[in-house]
Amino acid sequence: MSKSRRKFLTQTSLGLIGAAVASSANAQNHSNELTQEPTPLPPGAPPAFGTGPAAGPEVSPTTFAEAEKLVQVQLTSADRALAAETWRANLASVYERRTGPRAIALESSLAPFSRYRSVLPGQEAGPQRDQFIRSKIDPGPLPGNDADIAFAPVTQLSRWIEQRKISSERLTQIYLRRLEQFNPKLRCVITLTRELALAQAKKADEEIAAGKYRGPLHGIPWGGKDLLDTAGIPTTYGAEPFRNRVPKEDAAVVKRLHAAGAVLVAKLSLGALALNDIWFGGQTVNPWLLEEGASGSSAGPGAATAAGLVGFSVGSETGGSIVSPSMRCGVTGLRPTYGRVPRTGAMTLCWSLDKLGPMTRSVEDGLLVLQAISGPDAGDISSVPSRLDFDAGASIKGLRVGYFPSWMKEDPATAVDRAALEMLPKLGLVPVEVSLPNWPYDSLNLILFAEGAAAFEELTLSHGVDQLKVQTPDAWPNLFRQSRFLSAVDFVQTDRFRRKVAGEMARIFSEVDLLLVPSLRDEMLTISNHTGHPSLTFRAGFVEVSEARSDWAPDPKNPLPKFSPPRRVPHGITLLGRLFEEGTLCRVGIALERAFAVADQRPPNF
Repeated sequence: MSKSRRKFLTQTSLGLIGAAVASSANAQNHSNELTQEPTPLPPGAPPAFGTGPAAGPEVSPTTFAEAEKLVQVQLTSADRALAAETWRANLASVYERRTGPRAIALESSLAPFSRYRSVLPGQEAGPQRDQFIRSKIDPGPLPGNDADIAFAPVTQLSRWIEQRKISSERLTQIYLRRLEQFNPKLRCVITLTRELALAQAKKADEEIAAGKYRGPLHGIPWGGKDLLDTAGIPTTYGAEPFRNRVPKEDAAVVKRLHAAGAVLVAKLSLGALALNDIWFGGQTVNPWLLEEGASGSSAGPGAATAAGLVGFSVGSETGGSIVSPSMRCGVTGLRPTYGRVPRTGAMTLCWSLDKLGPMTRSVEDGLLVLQAISGPDAGDISSVPSRLDFDAGASIKGLRVGYFPSWMKEDPATAVDRAALEMLPKLGLVPVEVSLPNWPYDSLNLILFAEGAAAFEELTLSHGVDQLKVQTPDAWPNLFRQSRFLSAVDFVQTDRFRRKVAGEMARIFSEVDLLLVPSLRDEMLTISNHTGHPSLTFRAGFVEVSEARSDWAPDPKNPLPKFSPPRRVPHGITLLGRLFEEGTLCRVGIALERAFAVADQRPPNF
């Protein structure tokens, strides 16, 4: 700091402390001085904080006394008086970007200058080679029943198409009919893309007939969460203010799936602005238990995939939005390493947290999709080059699987999670006890709330969020408004804490190859989303529930349905892998999936 600035701040501080203890008349006179035009500086004098014109509304010590409660700090009376006297000169001007005569709009595609990197400095992450060897299965004869075809995993569907046992057009028609038949029950579709799908299916059949087979997704119908831009087709974010939004260009992931020959049959529902499972068309429900929501925010992809309405789907996760609906709907959710899959053209909730990933009916299906959508894109500054090393036939024996002993003994762990732990040594895997410090990991959610509020600042301040269907205390409208009052200093401190947590995860993954955790364990959902580690959630068994489950805070006025006798529903486990090692993660997942032998069971009446 320059001498002149230091001298100015010292003199100003001493003068204002004096003003704080002087008579009210003297204090008022001093306040008037602050609002006057700044005194011209002599040539060569550098600028100093607090020498510009005063801006913004008047504040008082009482203002600060009340604000202290929001950020949980405590100032002395003198500190409070000084802060109030100098606020308009020192800090109010920093809001000119939003409130002043030179206010500027920040387009939604503009990411922060600082960006999060999952890999810590000095560390290498990910495989050193690119390899993709899918399983060499015989898909068997094509079933005679359309439902049996619809529920088949992509691993089979792709072989049937490649061997021309079924055409893409017929498969697309099967899924379109099922979407129309079951969507009224599930409310999982926002826009049916019939014309595009039929055109893409016809093109796929022509190419395959001509010997131009593009790969395992060629001709496979899929559904995209309706936060992925689709050129000329509405992309609504599930939110009332965006119901009529029609993008001009496809998202990067959509472009890549088009290039792979996949057939887009539907834009699938999401909780409004990617929170939970209620959108402007209602609540998307779980095909296994129609009395409860599908969980969110990738509710539509979870429900549609579980009910055999699409071959596969693409969801997104910021804080559990792939893991939770995959768990509840009994499908496989692969949340990639942060940075592997570009988010260009996808709705932004949190620049440093958002991830796009496959939701499928088998583990290997997820890898087939991930291979097609991986790789950097210039439109997403956080997307990075990465390798994918996967050999479906490679041995998993000797791999070390970490687990937290106490977590396996308490909620939300179930007998299914404990059975999975017992299965590890039977497959040649080595269970290893691991631990984490007892830190306040939920504090990391300050980043989620701050970035989300920033992403939807204009919608919040213009009261556009007031149009959203859900206005409960735990919904975005209230959370975005509350987040205006989070401390910028605490945001920086939380970011530093995030690095400290990432260091702990790096330590754990220096001891083990992957982790087995209860899917909805809050600490690990929060930690792994902030550190960017990949996760795989897949069905491992079934549990019985005596009450419907919900993503929303309990509402005594609207109790959830209870069941007697209890209802049988699928239950998933979650594996976490090292950064960019989705290949290893899924090899172990495939072995466990085969051992559990429950992936092919279907929700009743679908």
